[in-house]
Amino acid sequence: MKTLSLCRPALSTSRRGFTLMEMLIVLSIIALLMGMVIFQISTNTEDAKREKVQADILTFKEMLASYELGNGSLPTTDQGIKALWAKPTVEPIPPRWHAELDNEVTDPWGHPYQYLNPGKHNPDKYDVFSWGPTGNTDGSDAIGNWPDVKTQSQTQ
Repeated sequence: MKTLSLCRPALSTSRRGFTLMEMLIVLSIIALLMGMVIFQISTNTEDAKREKVQADILTFKEMLASYELGNGSLPTTDQGIKALWAKPTVEPIPPRWHAELDNEVTDPWGHPYQYLNPGKHNPDKYDVFSWGPTGNTDGSDAIGNWPDVKTQSQTQ
C-alpha cells in the first residue's frame, strides 16, 4: 500500500521584494496623480462659483422685473439691490412694496452683490454684479448682467 505524503514545496530562501527605488517611484506617481486631481477640483470649484453668480444674477433680474411691475419703477442706485428684501427709505418710496427675498444674498466669496441704475454697462437699464473672487472694486474681476468682454473678443 502506498501512503500519500504531503510535501510542501521547498521555500525559496531568496524572496524578492520591492526595492527602495521602486517604492519611491510608485509613491512619486501617486503624489503626482493626487496633485493633478486636487488641481482639477480647485479649478472646478472656481468655475462653479462663477456659475452660481450668473444664476444669482438671473434670479435678481427676474425679481427686479417683478419689483418694477409691482411698483412702476426699478430701485434707484441709492436704494440698491437691498430694495428686494428691505423696504426702501430713500425717495421714491415704492407704493406697493413687498419683499422679494427674505434676506441679503452674498456672492460665493462672501461679498454683497452690487446694483447700479442706470448701469455703467447697461445705460438704458441697470447693472447687477459681483466684484468677483478678489472683491476688487476696480471691476477687473466683476461678473455681471452684461456680455463678457473676454468671451466676445475670443469669439470674434
